[in-house]
Amino acid sequence: MINTPHVCVQVQSFYVEAQSEPDESRFVFAYTITIRNLGRNPVQLHGRYWMITNANGRQTEVQGEGVIGEQPIIQPGSEFQYTSGTVLETPLGTMEGYYHMIDHEGDAFQVPISVFRLAIPSLIH
Repeated sequence: MINTPHVCVQVQSFYVEAQSEPDESRFVFAYTITIRNLGRNPVQLHGRYWMITNANGRQTEVQGEGVIGEQPIIQPGSEFQYTSGTVLETPLGTMEGYYHMIDHEGDAFQVPISVFRLAIPSLIH
């Protein structure tokens, strides 16, 4: 049995009104992600996978190496934070996915990213 390193992911999303054009079905959202290494050994983020779903049920898959052009090594007790974004055709949607990580021995593992909501403020109650 492989002992999966302890990695915690926190997400905060927000609507970017200045870049959005609701009349043209363009809603821009940003999200800040904090990845914390709660384990005893360093881990490296190698890649990501996202499933983005808009309010009409249209799904888009995004995957690639690293995040924002980086493949950070996160030391024990440390964190890595970045901000990125996505554009939806609807004022409401969700994102979920996982990170491809490598532990200190070179073994690959996945860190799930729970579903989070993308919504313009007037839709949040």
